[in-house]
Formats: sequence, structure tokens, C-alpha cells
Amino acid sequence: QVQLVESGGGLVQAGGSLRLSCAASERTFRSYAMGWFRQAPGKEREFVAAVSQSGDITYYAGSVKGRFTISRDNAKITVYLQMNKLKPEDTAVYYCSAGIPPAATMSTRAPAYWGQGTQVTVSS
Repeated sequence: QVQLVESGGGLVQAGGSLRLSCAASERTFRSYAMGWFRQAPGKEREFVAAVSQSGDITYYAGSVKGRFTISRDNAKITVYLQMNKLKPEDTAVYYCSAGIPPAATMSTRAPAYWGQGTQVTVSS
């Protein structure tokens, strides 16, 4: 069982930046591909980004590519999402997830574990 705890959400103006963190509970963290999803009010949860077990391969949704960066620190059992040039349409609850590798499948397959989510609100 892997527990995931997100932090770093908040309120930011359009064009600003936020960095989300997700701390894992288990050293088996490095066995999982890690990802971020988000869910806006009235919409389905959608894939945002994923990173491979080693951290050297990343994947992004088209809507965030070039603005968001996913990374992980296996020594700290933490995954990050750096969000730059934020837009009001990025407003959502952001969820950290751990999935069975490879990371390339995280956009199409339900992860094994979810965090509780952290709210990101971007004002115009």
C-alpha cells in the first residue's frame, strides 16, 4: 500500500507559477511510474503528466506541454509538478498517482494509488 500526500496548491494569478509536491509513504516508490491528474468542477478527471521510474522519461497532456514540468526525487520519495504560465483553465483539484510501469500507459490506464488531491485556483 502506497500513501500519497500532495501539497503546494493555492490561489495564483494568471501567468504565475506554483509547484506541487507529492510525498510517498513507501520506499517501493521507485518501483512505480508517477503521474499527476486533475479534475475541474463538472468535468472528468484528466491526465496531466507522468514520469518514469528513473525520472528520465516524461509525458504531458497537450494542454500543459511547455508550461508544466514533472520530476521526481527517488531519494526523497517525492514527485513534483512545476506549473508555469498558469491559466484560469488550469483551475482544478490536482491528484498525484502511482501506477504500474511503463509511464507511457498512465494516460490511459487507472493508476494503482491516488492522493487526496490539492486545489489549484488561477484567477484571471
